[in-house]
Amino acid sequence: MATLRDILRKIGAVKKTRQITKAMNMVAAAKLRNTQGRMESFTPYATKFAEVLGHLASRLEPDVHPLLVKRDEIKNVELLHFSADRGLCGAFNTHLISQAEKWVREQEALGRQCSLTLVGKKGKDYFTKRDFNVRVAHTHIYGKIDISFINQMAREFIDRYLNNEVDEVYMMFSRFISMVKQEPTLVKLIPIEPPGVEEYAERSGATEYLIEPSAEELLVELLPKHLSVQIYNAFLQNETSEHAARMTAMDNASKNCSEMIDNLTLVYNKARQAAITAELMDIVGGAEALRKA
Repeated sequence: MATLRDILRKIGAVKKTRQITKAMNMVAAAKLRNTQGRMESFTPYATKFAEVLGHLASRLEPDVHPLLVKRDEIKNVELLHFSADRGLCGAFNTHLISQAEKWVREQEALGRQCSLTLVGKKGKDYFTKRDFNVRVAHTHIYGKIDISFINQMAREFIDRYLNNEVDEVYMMFSRFISMVKQEPTLVKLIPIEPPGVEEYAERSGATEYLIEPSAEELLVELLPKHLSVQIYNAFLQNETSEHAARMTAMDNASKNCSEMIDNLTLVYNKARQAAITAELMDIVGGAEALRKA
């Protein structure tokens, strides 16, 4: 059985761990408020952008722009994958990585060549060590990116698609649902599938917009921007999900530390009581022996 000193040392160590997890929880909460505010501010713009794009696409033929045309044969696909740069956020990275690995295996089973563009150190470390075809990896860029970086990334995907280097481009990130739920989400980036085409086609008779320049010119201008909007939204969603997952994980860790301290305190009290009882028995036994002598 552990000595009283060992138990006290362990209680002290767990208390220090609880202080660390509480501090990390507070840091994650502060970062979450900032990132969630940016995400919520960007969401109305992204929603309206998708609405306008869907309305325009419902009125035009798909071959008006090469980014709308689907390839007859799919040989090369690319995945833009998001993960975190750090751990200690529960199963956040594990879910994203396992879903991406499963998707790559499915594509390879169909005879397609897969390449990866990675955002986040955890995904980079995992896929590079396992000989996946990693084309480029970006690490430690969350919170530092601007729209020029997003536009450059979107431009690279568009150029590779137009040059027939890839036939489809997908994106996988963690969508923020709530503080306790973040959902890995797979989205097709290229060829672009405008959201709500059927919905806007049905409503086109009731709602008609006068557009200048023409719908074709406007759609050609908006399609590349649509990619940038989706990628930037994925950055915000994934970063918010990471902070929420870390906050939840650190809160659970703090609660577990408190429970462990309570259990160790109970064990310490029992051990101390047993030691005191043993000492009293020794004293009583010694006194009885002296009396009989």
